[in-house]
Amino acid sequence: MAYGTLYLIPCPISDETSPWDVLPAANRAVMDSLDYFIVENTRSARRFLSRAGVARPIETLEFRELNEHTVAGREVEELVAPLLAGRSAGVISEAGVPGVADPGALVVEACHRRGIRVVPLVGPSSIILAMMASGLNGQSFAFNGYLPVKPPERAKAIRAFERRAAAEGQSQLFIEAPYRNAKLFEELLQILAAATRLTLAVDLTAPGGWVETRTVAQWRERPRPEINKHPAIFIIG
Repeated sequence: MAYGTLYLIPCPISDETSPWDVLPAANRAVMDSLDYFIVENTRSARRFLSRAGVARPIETLEFRELNEHTVAGREVEELVAPLLAGRSAGVISEAGVPGVADPGALVVEACHRRGIRVVPLVGPSSIILAMMASGLNGQSFAFNGYLPVKPPERAKAIRAFERRAAAEGQSQLFIEAPYRNAKLFEELLQILAAATRLTLAVDLTAPGGWVETRTVAQWRERPRPEINKHPAIFIIG
């Protein structure tokens, strides 16, 4: 029996955006064909597919969760089992593209190990969109995920990113829990050198989304932007 295919299905980054405003129409045929989805959150995945107007009734679809609580091994193998039996699946994260800053990589790795075909579909990635619009070095960049929580380790990480950006010209991207964005921004303005460039990319793909790159000195002189509880990407360059 032929194996199924694992499709990596992007979804809108912002709830304010209609799926087909940011997704290619070609994704619809794949989404319509599937009845099995491996998702970060069942509720948000069901809402996304409903808003996208998929052909199959939502109540007939099967959802299994793959998130930060999923342990590599037996749990992941159980998610892959239907594909080994010939059933195709779609992976959906809560926002953006699966497998990047997302636990979807666990099931992708398992599929590669089993010889199951993996197909990434086109869609919005906040990391790539922020990098595109930053004006910083897009030839060499690194996504560093979340910074350490404890202030001494966080300050050490920020200084290390700044040194790397200066020495290698490599743009350094990272994120924070939205409710801690304003605090992180203040720390960046205190720790970074005045001439260092800092990009904020906020609410990407939402109607009020914006991206700005300024030197730290320029940011210090301006009123603080309203970024608390708004999804944001930070880039040091």
